[in-house]
Amino acid sequence: MTFHTDISIATFTGHRTYEGEADQALRDAVEALYNEGVRTFRVGMAEGFDLAAGAAVVALREQTKDVVLEAIVPFPAFALRFGVRDKMLYDSVIASADVVLYADMAYHRAIFYRRNDMLVEGADVVVAWYDGSRGGTDYTIRRAHKLGCRIINLFPDPQLSIDF
Repeated sequence: MTFHTDISIATFTGHRTYEGEADQALRDAVEALYNEGVRTFRVGMAEGFDLAAGAAVVALREQTKDVVLEAIVPFPAFALRFGVRDKMLYDSVIASADVVLYADMAYHRAIFYRRNDMLVEGADVVVAWYDGSRGGTDYTIRRAHKLGCRIINLFPDPQLSIDF
């Protein structure tokens, strides 16, 4: 008999350049984490991998009603410059979220670091689309590692290793 607890939290981080290359692997990872007992999923709401992850969680939630979706948004006006397709997906994920938290109420230089910290604080596992390049995803992966999170990288480069 398997007992699921709701203490496990999964979060997502990835590049905005993600174009659906690993959508099936992402859905599989979300389902596997659910089967491991994860019930709370956090999404950073940026274009690319974040919104794809949000959509994968929403899809799982249609099958299993005990999933909690937390949208961690940098600031309220964050999505104003999104393209039409990304804005529609953003609106759909936000509408499905159980919790919407803002890193701050207005843009400032450190806003994305703050959002990324909120994503990993208290998380147990991070699902990533990380190609090894410097930037916000790199920062989030390193922060998650320091906090002891398990990291699942869906990026398909077998030569890539995450060195800390």
